[in-house]
Amino acid sequence: MNFAYSSNGFTRVSLPEAIDRIAAHGYRGVELLADRPHWHPGMGELERAAVRQALKRTGLTVSNINANTAMALWPEWMPETLFEPALSNHDAGVRERRIDFTRAALDFAVQVGARCVSVTSGRCEADVLPGEGKRYFAEALARVCEMAAERGLKIGIEYEPGLLVETAAEVKAVIDAVGHPALGANLDIGHAICVGEQPAEAIATLSGRIWNVHLEDIKGTKHFHLVPGEGDVDFGAVFAALDAHGYDAFVTVELYTCAARADAAAAAAIEHLRRCVAPESRAR
Repeated sequence: MNFAYSSNGFTRVSLPEAIDRIAAHGYRGVELLADRPHWHPGMGELERAAVRQALKRTGLTVSNINANTAMALWPEWMPETLFEPALSNHDAGVRERRIDFTRAALDFAVQVGARCVSVTSGRCEADVLPGEGKRYFAEALARVCEMAAERGLKIGIEYEPGLLVETAAEVKAVIDAVGHPALGANLDIGHAICVGEQPAEAIATLSGRIWNVHLEDIKGTKHFHLVPGEGDVDFGAVFAALDAHGYDAFVTVELYTCAARADAAAAAAIEHLRRCVAPESRAR
């Protein structure tokens, strides 16, 4: 099993430093946050070069570019995570802003050797029926997928509790509606649990179209990312299900809730997850 760690768990340091520290804990991959404070569309060439140098220095592979949020398009500080401007917004101009943002993230992905970029639907809008929002989302994704394909990249939809697209079945329906081979899923196991899904069922639903997997522990069905070992998730069963469906890309630990104890969280996570891997998979 190939483990990566998301840089959104190290948001109190620069992106190159986050890469160095993630590598020091024994991870083979890193997911790069395509949002403030680690990236923004106007990032200069010197900053981008520093990221590439850190990847080369550590030998880490980029598991995914996380373009789920859009804090970089808003004032310096906001009290909550922002998904707007969303790809599902009813306003074509708003969708265009997010498409432009995603295009820039795709270019960043090429520069750092990533193979996939994740996006979300955004939240349901008042006065816009969910079916209509999903139609806008699919139309925007069709364009984004063309951009990704031109760059040799894949697009993974990440579903999340409370968003317009919040289940594996809804992701599958969007994938089918768009009908583009570049489109798949960025499957977050904790999100699946929080919306009442069994991880093995979510994996089966999206089998063959999962480009990256997010891991965190969950207590009950509360959507709060915990360090693996602190909640109820049976990671051994998750890994067995992934193996059964031939998944061979990265599993990326995502602990944005642990930035204040980033190194301790990263160390504890990989120690616990390694114990959960079946013996025949431990060599990977």
